[in-house]
Amino acid sequence: MSQIQQLLKEMEREAQTTRKMLERVPNDQYDWKPHEKSMSIRQLATHIAELPSWVSMVLTTEELDFANNPYEPKKIDNTTALLGYFEESLSDGKKHLANAKDEDLLPDWTLRNGEQVYSKEPKADVIRMSYCQIVHHRAQLGVYLRLLNIPIPGSYGPSADENNF
Repeated sequence: MSQIQQLLKEMEREAQTTRKMLERVPNDQYDWKPHEKSMSIRQLATHIAELPSWVSMVLTTEELDFANNPYEPKKIDNTTALLGYFEESLSDGKKHLANAKDEDLLPDWTLRNGEQVYSKEPKADVIRMSYCQIVHHRAQLGVYLRLLNIPIPGSYGPSADENNF
């Protein structure tokens, strides 16, 4: 199996779990946050939904410089729109990845803010990092949902809500 095929398989597997988590976001809690320093559910869920599009960005650019491209998240106000945005991001990421070749994963890609370089890694590593970001933020969302007493779906097996632990 090529590296591209492995990345596509991993992307689809994580998408199934991510979709189940995003489906649980309640329409009446988009402004809620567990702490003043935390993101709101809107910010967190929107970021999760957009992360598959990082695959496209990494494959079609050499860097992201926040100094020249300030982050402007899409405004999402309901779970239907959130899931639609996720599916768009996922489709775009999968399309670019499916059209790539393993050698397209080798060049370095840089994440920076002006002169401050956060990372410079091979594109394959940045794509994997974007997958890790999805998992990381999905876990955060799970804590948010738990604090709102919303049952959590399983990720890599059943959750406590599904098994009645």
